[in-house]
Amino acid sequence: MPIKNDRYTYRVIWSEDDKEYIGLCAEFPSLSWLSSTPEAALKGIRKVVGNVIEDMLNNEEKIPDPISCKKYSGKFMVRVPPDIHRKLAVQAAEAGVSLNRLASSKLSQ
Repeated sequence: MPIKNDRYTYRVIWSEDDKEYIGLCAEFPSLSWLSSTPEAALKGIRKVVGNVIEDMLNNEEKIPDPISCKKYSGKFMVRVPPDIHRKLAVQAAEAGVSLNRLASSKLSQ
């Protein structure tokens, strides 16, 4: 079943082991679709996701929200070992920026 206004996060990668393309969906990590072309892999995974959503609706299960539709605050906590924390604090001080700005810059690379 095709999904109307499909906003899920899809990716197609090559599988050297299978010698085929694999269609994946981030919101449904247990699903995949193998095909000989990237276009067919994308079409296949979208169809599988549609079928799974239809089944979930029929069973009154909660459907995952598309990542692209979720609201993000821009804040999250990362725990690092104390020596890494110290190293990053020194780098930030030497660069004349906050530790937050340094970490944000490194994460965006």
